[in-house]
Amino acid sequence: MPELPRKIILVLLDGLSDRAHASLDWRTPLQAAATPKLDSLAREGACGYFHALSPGAALPSEAAHFFLMGYAPEQFPGRGYLEALGFGLDLEPGDVALLAHLAMFRPEGGQLLLQERKPALDAKLAEELFAAVGEYHNPQGMARLQRTKGSSGVLILRGAGLSRHVTDSDPLIIGQPLLKPLPWAGQEEDLSTRRTASLLSAYLVHAHQILDQHPLNLARFEQGLAQVNGVVTQRAGQATNVEPVGLRWGLRVLSLSSAAIYRGVFRALGAAAELLPEDEDPGRDLAAKVEAALQRLDRFDFIHVHSKAPDEAAHAKDPAAKAKVIEALDAGLAGLLRAAEQRGDLLIVVTGDHATPSCGEMVHSGENSPLLLHGAGVWRDAVQGFDEVQCAFGALGLLRGPELMQTILDRLDRGKLWGMRDHPRDLPFYPGPREPLLLPRKA
Repeated sequence: MPELPRKIILVLLDGLSDRAHASLDWRTPLQAAATPKLDSLAREGACGYFHALSPGAALPSEAAHFFLMGYAPEQFPGRGYLEALGFGLDLEPGDVALLAHLAMFRPEGGQLLLQERKPALDAKLAEELFAAVGEYHNPQGMARLQRTKGSSGVLILRGAGLSRHVTDSDPLIIGQPLLKPLPWAGQEEDLSTRRTASLLSAYLVHAHQILDQHPLNLARFEQGLAQVNGVVTQRAGQATNVEPVGLRWGLRVLSLSSAAIYRGVFRALGAAAELLPEDEDPGRDLAAKVEAALQRLDRFDFIHVHSKAPDEAAHAKDPAAKAKVIEALDAGLAGLLRAAEQRGDLLIVVTGDHATPSCGEMVHSGENSPLLLHGAGVWRDAVQGFDEVQCAFGALGLLRGPELMQTILDRLDRGKLWGMRDHPRDLPFYPGPREPLLLPRKA
C-alpha cells in the first residue's frame, strides 16, 4: 500500500454548522447529536475550521462550493447560469440566465405588490402558466422561460451583447413591489448592461400582462383566489472563462449529489458530475453515495459526496430535528470508516459548505464549518469529537477558500515546492503537464 493517500473523498454536509440553542442547553445541533463515527474520524485525524470565503460571510451553497474548489469571487458565473447548466438547459455563448419563479401580485398605484412567491401549484397548472410566458422577443433580444420544478424555473436572455450585471427583480418580502432591474454600480453606462436591464424589464411587464388575462387566472379571480400573475427573477449568471479544475489542481474530479445546482457547479469547472436518486432517509442516502464514491475511485482522484439534509433540516428552524438528521448521517458513514481501515490510499475530508442556523431570520449565516482530515500521514491532534467548538482546538486552524485544496494537495505529496516551474503557468501541484525536450534526429 502507498505510504501516503492518493485518493480523496470529500464528504460535504451542507449547512452543517449552526448556532447554540437554548432548547439544546446552549449547544449546536451537531454538539447535541450522537456522532460516534465522525468522532472516531476526528480522534484519528486532524481537525480545524473551514470557511469558503471569510468568517462572518453568509454564502449560498453554489458560491461556497465554487470558492471551496479554489476559484475567486470575481470568477463566479452567477447562480442562474449554474442552475441552467445543472438542469441541462440549452445555452449559447453570451446568454444570461436568471433564477425565475412564478409569483402572486396585487396591483396598486401602478406597482405590483408581492403576495406570495413560488406558490404551490399542481404540475399541469404550472406547466400551462410557464408555457404562456415561455417566449418573448423585442429589439434588444429574446427571453425564454423554462420550468425546472414546481413553480420555479430559469429565464434565459439571448441577444447581441448582454451582461449579467443586473439587479434582482424579486423583492423577497411580502408586500414589497416587484423591483425594476438596474445595472450594477459602475455599470450604469455599459451598453450591454443597459440593454439587458431593458430587455428584462420588458419581459417582466409582458409576463404580468399575459398572466393577468390568462384563462386560468381569470377563473381563479372568479373563485376569489389570488392570481399567479407575475414572474420574479434573481441572481443573473453568465459563463465566465475559468480554467478546468483538473488543470488547476492536477486531479480527476467527480461530484456525486442529488441536486442539479451542484452538477451545474462542477460542470462549470470542467469536472464530471453525477446526479444520484435521493433516499428520503438521510443515512441511507449518504451511505449509498459513499458506496458509489468507493466504486469510482479507480477512475477519479477526488470525489465530492454531498448531502443536503442538514441544510434542509435547519431551514425548518427546528434544532432538535437537525440533530436527528446529523445522527442519521453519522450512521451512513459506516462504509467509509471500513474503507479507511482497509485501504491506505484514502484521504477522508469532512466539512460543511456554510452555516445554516436553525433559528432566526437568516437563510444562511457566516459561522465557520468544522473540518476534519483523516488518512495516513495526517497529524493526530487532541480533538476527541467533531463539532463546532471542539474543532476550534484542532491542529489545522482556520482554512479559507483555496487553502483547503492546497492542504489536500500537500497531504497527497502533490504540493509543489515554491519557486519550481515545470509548466509555463505557476501550477500548485507537481509534477505538472510537461513537454519533453526532443533531441535532433541523427542524419
